Amino acid sequence: MNIFVGGLPFKVDEKELREIFEKYGELTSVKLIVDKQSGRSKGFGFVEMDDEAAGQQAIEALDGTELYGRKIGVRISEDKKPERRF
Repeated sequence: MNIFVGGLPFKVDEKELREIFEKYGELTSVKLIVDKQSGRSKGFGFVEMDDEAAGQQAIEALDGTELYGRKIGVRISEDKKPERRF
């Protein structure tokens, strides 16, 4: 299950994001999205978990919680649809 995590404080790194989600089960991957030029976090990332029940539990537990004073959004990641060009 691929999980989108938005509204992250800029000081959160991949290690901390991993620690937050590991409480709910084993993670396949953690990816924090960063700006290519500045190297600064864009405030969102993705967490992947093989166990769907654990992923759903993490979503329910973490969505809307506060992290360093910011409310984070946690939900199932939607596949990006290819843009049609004419």
